Amino acid sequence: MKQTGILMVALAILVIGELAIYSVSRVEKTSGVPVPSVLIAEAYVRVDVADTEASRARGLSGREGLEGNSGMLFVFPRDGYYGIWMKDMLFSIDIVWISADLEVIHMAQNVAPATYPESFAPNRPARYVLELPAGWARAYTVRIGDRVELHL
Repeated sequence: MKQTGILMVALAILVIGELAIYSVSRVEKTSGVPVPSVLIAEAYVRVDVADTEASRARGLSGREGLEGNSGMLFVFPRDGYYGIWMKDMLFSIDIVWISADLEVIHMAQNVAPATYPESFAPNRPARYVLELPAGWARAYTVRIGDRVELHL
């Protein structure tokens, strides 16, 4: 009897997960926009969203890497001089700070894990921070002043 209950819960979790994947993929198929994503330098980057204190603190720490057009978007509740460090990072990244009005305001490129405990911060307040694979900003010619779209 206990095994049947566990099996039913596992089945319910599987069905709910499949429905969530279906709804996200349906949005992508109908709009052509990966969800969640950021449009920057005329390219869509699929992002993991870090919008809680815990997820922002964890960031990309401990991950093996990022795929080509993927990244992490840190969403903060208010503008600030948010510093990023490479604690527990295993790979280099590009860091892009974005203002509340969705403009690239600062960048740090090819930031290596060996820079820890140094912290990198913008020279003016930002609302978002986008972490990308190292070299992405250069390859796509991201520039200060570029406009950004968020598709969350």
